[in-house]
Amino acid sequence: MMLPTHAIAGMVLALPVAYARPEFAAVALVAGFVGGAMPDLDLYAGHRKTLHYPVYGPPLAAAALLVAAWQPTAATVGVAVALAAAALHSLADVLGGGLELRPWEATSERAVYDHHRSRWLAPRRWVRYDGSPRDLLLAVALAAPLLVTLDAPLRVLVFATLAVAVGYTAVRRVLPGLAVFVVDRLLAPVAPGRAFAYVPARYRERTGGDAPADGSS
Repeated sequence: MMLPTHAIAGMVLALPVAYARPEFAAVALVAGFVGGAMPDLDLYAGHRKTLHYPVYGPPLAAAALLVAAWQPTAATVGVAVALAAAALHSLADVLGGGLELRPWEATSERAVYDHHRSRWLAPRRWVRYDGSPRDLLLAVALAAPLLVTLDAPLRVLVFATLAVAVGYTAVRRVLPGLAVFVVDRLLAPVAPGRAFAYVPARYRERTGGDAPADGSS
């Protein structure tokens, strides 16, 4: 799933907290947004492995939620909601496509890395790929209760996130070709050595096949 969908889902996850403890509504909703987006910060450094924890994330979030329930402060509530949103992100990515450059081709069997068992979890493909029409529909559906209940500026944040989702969906199918062009024609000639090694492997692919088996992305 695309980052905007995860960020919006994190805010939806925070809604019960916002209703139960209105004094923490703003911090919970912002923490949900940040926590939902945070795992994708590993996009260029072991994507869906470095910051994705589908096994360890949920119990850590549960422990943080217990602490927040026992000692509710802006800090404990914010941390708990952020961790819960990040855990939801990691679990939800299993329901999407794989890590290949063109996930609609369904050539990769790597969705999210399981650090506990040291193996990749296979994609379920309920949402075929990030930025698919179904992904966008999910983002819109999740945003609906937020748009109905939230006031500005958080409602503006949701609208802006949806705008990013629409734009990403519109160009998603052309991005792989653009990435290959940039890598082949621009980066490779000028940075063939150490700098080029930092380009994620899937952006160096030519056929859209699976990335190397060493777990790099």
